[in-house]
Amino acid sequence: MLSHSRCLTRNFGRSLSAIRQGNNALARRAASALSASHAITLNNNVKSDPRSSVFQIQYFRTSVAHRDEVITVNTPAFAESVSEGDVRWDKAVGDTVKEDEVVCEIETDKTSVQVPAPAAGVIEELLVPDGGKVEAGTALFKLRKGAGAPKAAEAPKAEAAAAPPPPSATPPPPHSAVGPIPTTMPPVPPVPAHAMDTKPVSAIKPTAAPTALAAQAEGGAKGARTESRVKMNRMRLRIAQRLKEAQNTCAMLTTFNEVDMSNISEMRKTYKDAFLKKHNIKLGFMSAFVKAAAHALADQPAVNAVIDDTTKEIVYRDYVDISVAVATPKGLVVPVIRSVEGMNFTDIEKAINLLGEKARKNELAVEDMDGGTFTISNGGVFGSMFGTPIINPPQSAILGMHGIFDRPVAIGGKVEIRPMMYVALTYDHRLIDGREAVLFLRKIKSVVEDPRTLLLDM
Repeated sequence: MLSHSRCLTRNFGRSLSAIRQGNNALARRAASALSASHAITLNNNVKSDPRSSVFQIQYFRTSVAHRDEVITVNTPAFAESVSEGDVRWDKAVGDTVKEDEVVCEIETDKTSVQVPAPAAGVIEELLVPDGGKVEAGTALFKLRKGAGAPKAAEAPKAEAAAAPPPPSATPPPPHSAVGPIPTTMPPVPPVPAHAMDTKPVSAIKPTAAPTALAAQAEGGAKGARTESRVKMNRMRLRIAQRLKEAQNTCAMLTTFNEVDMSNISEMRKTYKDAFLKKHNIKLGFMSAFVKAAAHALADQPAVNAVIDDTTKEIVYRDYVDISVAVATPKGLVVPVIRSVEGMNFTDIEKAINLLGEKARKNELAVEDMDGGTFTISNGGVFGSMFGTPIINPPQSAILGMHGIFDRPVAIGGKVEIRPMMYVALTYDHRLIDGREAVLFLRKIKSVVEDPRTLLLDM
C-alpha cells in the first residue's frame, strides 16, 4: 500500500509539471499512468468518482485588486539651489497614460523637471491646479494602475452602437412639380391710355449694391486689433531678475574687435568630412572660440575672476568652466563645459553636441548649468551682425559672437573680400581694466585667425 501511494504521488507530480510546461503529450502519458480505481482530490469540498479515470485540477486566478490600485505620485526631489516650482499639466483627469509617459512638467528657476507616470493606467485625480506652486515631496496626482484597458475595449462597441442605420436602397419617387400642360393662350395685358413717363439713362443715379456694405463690415472685422496676456513662467522671471541684477550691480563696459575667418574656414572646409567620419560629429566654429577663450583666460586671469560682494574679496580661479548660451522655446539656458583648459577641439565639440541634445529634449539638469567662470553667446546663428551682450552674474565678462559676412578689408595695402566677424567683450569695469579687456579680445582674435598659435603656446 505504501509503495502504491508513492507511485501515485510521483505520477501526479509529473502530470502537474507537464501541464505547467505546456507539454500536452507528456501530460497525457503521465495521466494515463494513474490508476483508474483511485480518486484525486484537490479541493476538500469536491470528491471524484472512484470508478472514473478523470481527475480534476483546480486553477487559481490572481486577484485584480492590485491592477486597480490607486497610487499617489509626489513631486521629485529638486537640486539644492531650487526650492519650489510651478506645475504645467500635460494630461487631464481620465487620460490613459503609459509607463514613463510624461504627465506634467515642473518649471523651476533654472530648468523644467518632467514627472513621468510610474505605471500604465488612468489619471484619477489632479491634486495641484495648473500653475500651482509645489515643493519637493508634494502630492501631484493619483493614478489608477491598469485601468486603461477596459476603456480601450469599450470604444469600438460604443462607436458601433452610435453608427446610424443605412439608408434604404429604393427611395420613394419625388412628387412632380410640373403642372398640366396648358391648352389655351394666356390673356394679353391691356395697353394704358396715357404714355408712361420716361427718363434718359444718364438721369438715372446709380445706387450702391447691398453687397458693398457687407464687404466693408467684413473688412472691418478682419482689421480688428486684439491683445492677450500670458503669465510669465518661472524661467523667464528668473532670467529677467538676473539680467536686471547684472545691470544694477556691474559697471558694464563693452569693447569690440573683428576677426578674419579665412584660415579657420579653410581648415574646417578641409577636415570637416574626415572629422565627421572619425568622431561622428560635425566640426564647427564654436570649438575654436571656446578653446581660444580658455587660452585667453589663462593669459588674463582677471577676466576669469569674480568679486565676492559679501566679503569684498576678489576670487581668482585656476580652472576654466565656460558657459555656452543656448536659446530654447522656454528661455535662455547656459549649460557649462567644465575644465576647458584641458580639452582639444574634439572634446569641446562632443561636449557642445551633448549639451545641445539635452537642451533640445528639455533634459538639462540644474547641475548642468551650475557654476561657470565665463560665458560665450553666439548671436551669429540668427544672423546678428553687431551687439552688446549682458554679463551672466556672478561672472565678470561675456564674449559675444556674431555673423560671418564678406566685407572689403585692407590686406597688404590692397583691398580684398574676406569673411569677417565682429566680436564683443562686455566686462565688469569694477574688476577688469580696459587694458586687460582689450588684450583679452586681441588674444582671441589671434588664436582664431591662426590656430597654430595654440601649438606654439603664443
